[in-house]
Amino acid sequence: MKELMIKLLKGVLKKDIARDDWPLVDELIKLKIVKDDGKVLKIGSKYRVGKIDISKKGTGFLEQIGIKAKDLLIEPEHLNGASKGDLVIARRIFQAKKRPSAKVVFIVQKAFRFSVGVFDKEKMMFLNIKTLLPLAVKATKKSLKKLPDQTVAKIDNENQIITEILGVLDDPKVDEKISLALFNKKEDFSPEAELEAKAHPDYIDPSLYPERVDLTHLPFCTIDPITAKDHDDAVYFDKEKNILYVAIADVSEYVAMYGPIDQEAKERGFSIYFPHKSIPMLPRALSEGICSLKPDVLRLAFVCKIELDENLEPKKEEIFDAIIKSRRKYSYDRVDEFIEGKFENIDEIDKEILEYLLPLYEVTKKLREKRLQKGFEFKNPEIRIELDSNQNLKATHLEEETPSHALIEDCMLLANKATAKRFEYGIFRTHEEPSLEKIEELLNELATIGIFAKEFKSIHSLFLSIQKQAREKGIEKHVDKLLIRTQKQAAYTAENIGHFGLGFEAYTHFTSPIRRYSDLTLHRLLKAILKNDKKKVDFILRNIEPLTVKISELEREAAKVEWDFMDRKFARWAKENIGKEFFALITDPESTPIAVIEDEIFGARVFLPKDRDRVELFDKVYIEIVDVNIATTKIIGKIVRFSDE
Repeated sequence: MKELMIKLLKGVLKKDIARDDWPLVDELIKLKIVKDDGKVLKIGSKYRVGKIDISKKGTGFLEQIGIKAKDLLIEPEHLNGASKGDLVIARRIFQAKKRPSAKVVFIVQKAFRFSVGVFDKEKMMFLNIKTLLPLAVKATKKSLKKLPDQTVAKIDNENQIITEILGVLDDPKVDEKISLALFNKKEDFSPEAELEAKAHPDYIDPSLYPERVDLTHLPFCTIDPITAKDHDDAVYFDKEKNILYVAIADVSEYVAMYGPIDQEAKERGFSIYFPHKSIPMLPRALSEGICSLKPDVLRLAFVCKIELDENLEPKKEEIFDAIIKSRRKYSYDRVDEFIEGKFENIDEIDKEILEYLLPLYEVTKKLREKRLQKGFEFKNPEIRIELDSNQNLKATHLEEETPSHALIEDCMLLANKATAKRFEYGIFRTHEEPSLEKIEELLNELATIGIFAKEFKSIHSLFLSIQKQAREKGIEKHVDKLLIRTQKQAAYTAENIGHFGLGFEAYTHFTSPIRRYSDLTLHRLLKAILKNDKKKVDFILRNIEPLTVKISELEREAAKVEWDFMDRKFARWAKENIGKEFFALITDPESTPIAVIEDEIFGARVFLPKDRDRVELFDKVYIEIVDVNIATTKIIGKIVRFSDE
């Protein structure tokens, strides 16, 4: 809905309004909020659109979208039923010498259209699974009595009806359904999307693509996690000519704009990955089938060919349609073995690939050194959880970046940089510098653990100085998390504002169209540019800004689904370990202190309400788990003793 509002703020052609959006648009026209000149629709100049934030005193603030402007004050009597997080339209109120303010005139979308409720049989009501506050549900007592205690349901807050029974809270297999429902995500595709996906053949007939460059003679390989089924990218390196080929799955060949698959992919935005399964952005017939760059089969690819000079600077960059045939599917672990000099059980194909893969690794090491002169490298290992057959937490693993990860990452960065040079307005991956306020907060926090800022010429030099001090104290990975937290989130934008974290002037996402809608959109734009199809370029760019806002939001939602699922598994594990002691690290000493367990499992957050004012940042402690709420995922503990380490 935010996408539509940005379109209306900027002015949108009537033919670009989706059929499903017309009832709302008609209502806004009747209210004279939207002006219609017969061709273009636009929100009137005296109106602003944004999300509501509400202070503890009840005063509202409008966080405006579509323009860069300060929040507008909204007095409690002018909220007109709007709640925190709601997307609203407000009318400006002009008052001399007073803070710019506004009055809510239309609620576009409630913040929480859907909730997940857990049924309390004793109280005969559903409670919000996150807050345990009562939820309004239209249901007869007779129907409620039939429900088992702790039944979990998805509830439409607008109509106050149960839309889906997810299961019961005691069943660990309900967790994925809860996490998806909290953010209104779904696993199954529409019959129309599945039908469209299955209409494509599961093989490539080269004779149908005479215009494509034939690269089937090159021994490409893919490098992915061992469990990967969707292979977005493959690489080949011509070491004699210093040319890198990055071949990307040509998803745009199979997903027509505005077709059933495209509509679903746009609503999903991203694939979601659980430890035991994925929720793909595209139907599996595409994501794990004809689009995936599997070994030993022909595949359509969109290729970025980069020739490097003796200083490893791009000398020539090309993008073109091709047909490839990957020779091998490697796991990161297998490539790490090669880099370490372990060559057991290799065959002739492995030898052919290693002829270029090991030299490519040496090239990417040098590329990384050059990149880090302007960008950053943060040690922030990802926590991977392992589940048993009942979907309970079995183990956790810290996934550190290894040489094979670095090899592929720097290849992808080269391709993403090269493609970002092809346009000035479109879909960029951007990352702003942190604000001075955030940096001041960081420096105050670091001072408590003996890390102090010296005079610095830039934020880059400041961060490098902090990382050096942290390394000397042996707390580099913990401080890196603070540095990451200080920065703004990377996002998708139509205008290029650079990428602070990577140190790039222009950057985009080209390399994962199977799992990111941003990349699929970019492929369509690039192909239109390469064909000099100005009409299609203009069509894609006409509403690109609202799309970038939407994709950025969907990215955050996908991450929240994965985090919520992990928290649910940690909570179930903690419930089985009440009364036991674990080693933990204080990561937030403020208000209610938070410790993160670093013991037989990693990553579980434990709240320590009785230990206020006892702890400092990064204190090492032993905590006892004293209580757990499976519904809210909150784990309560207490400090047993401080570590002598």
